Amino acid sequence: MKRHYDVIVVGARVAGSTLAYEMAKAGYEVLLLDKSTFPSDTLSTHNFYGNSLAMLREMGVLEELLATGTPTYKRAVVQFEDAVIDGRFPEVMGETECLCIRRTHLDDILFKHAAAQDRVTAIEGFRVAELIEEDGKVVGVEGVRKNGMREQFRAKLVVGADGRNSRVRGLAGSECLQAVPTDFASYVGYFSNYKQDGELHAELYKMDDKIAIVFPTSDNLYVVGVMFPLEDEDWMERFKVLPEQAMLTLLETGFAGTPLAERMRDAELAMPIKGLLGYDNDWHQGMGPGWALVGDALTFKDPAVGQGMQDALYGARILTDVLSAYPDWDASWNEMAGVYQARMEEKMMFHFQLACQFTKNNPFTEEQRMVNRLIASSPEATSAFLGTYNRAAGPHDLGQAIGRLVQGAAPGAAEPA
Repeated sequence: MKRHYDVIVVGARVAGSTLAYEMAKAGYEVLLLDKSTFPSDTLSTHNFYGNSLAMLREMGVLEELLATGTPTYKRAVVQFEDAVIDGRFPEVMGETECLCIRRTHLDDILFKHAAAQDRVTAIEGFRVAELIEEDGKVVGVEGVRKNGMREQFRAKLVVGADGRNSRVRGLAGSECLQAVPTDFASYVGYFSNYKQDGELHAELYKMDDKIAIVFPTSDNLYVVGVMFPLEDEDWMERFKVLPEQAMLTLLETGFAGTPLAERMRDAELAMPIKGLLGYDNDWHQGMGPGWALVGDALTFKDPAVGQGMQDALYGARILTDVLSAYPDWDASWNEMAGVYQARMEEKMMFHFQLACQFTKNNPFTEEQRMVNRLIASSPEATSAFLGTYNRAAGPHDLGQAIGRLVQGAAPGAAEPA
């Protein structure tokens, strides 16, 4: 097989397989590597909003993803203490639905789709051990196959798409530009027989110092996640000893005034509960001579905001666009790095900052409670609020909607002079 490529992508899940597909379509020869074999699961949120579904449709994989039987949904119910924000996500890029598809289906389909492209060579079960460097530039990778064979591959660019604990990032020496540690422990379980009222919908609850999320997902299951402060030694011990009982008890006692307890009474755990104890919301230097980062390797955000999947898609497209704009990469590393960093920050910084707020155990201020109630009282503000998640609206749109409510103007009225 070939030993030299234009691009080596390390990590073949959402960010990596999407990047391999995009780079191949742009005319580059790509080697796609992953230490795992597919299908395989991984701990993550796995929700796509309408803007992401539009990109998946453009890639030619949406119909195959939907053929797994994973349901779509349009509605979300967000409860911030006594404020219940209930509405549908606004249409974006021609799409109205959302999709929360399990990684066992998602990653396998994306990997096979990327591997089927004419300019993509894909290898599963290959663990990168080292980056090869010459004259201060990364020029390839050295790693080991599952059978123990050690191999080297070279390329003009090596991209780390290998997750929040990226080995490529560490070996390349990427600088961490921002890091906000979480105050929460997160646990996730998949349940059958979870009963919602009305149409399928996503659920998010923040009550005092605890957070819960619920999404309808693949295989007739719901994914249920809970977050509580790391400093809460009692709950930490309960989850360590009996995680299923701890999750059910926390949902029963920690979310009074929500429908969670009743909906969980007949639910049955379908597979072991998994936890994530302590993590940073971080943002790293995205590119250097011969290397780049995409997906969680570049920036990891608190799972409560559910932006990781679509940012992986956006990041792959942005990186491909930047690289395609520069015919001579070796003469342009610094300029490309600056453009890539700026474009990624423009696209994703709002949601990164939102995640940094979610990740701290700070109670709502009285002003925040008032704003939450205003949003819940108005279909216009609810649509703008949900639109910030699927990027049909921005923070400015939400601010304007709230401003009209504060000023007492009717929805759709002109802004005060």
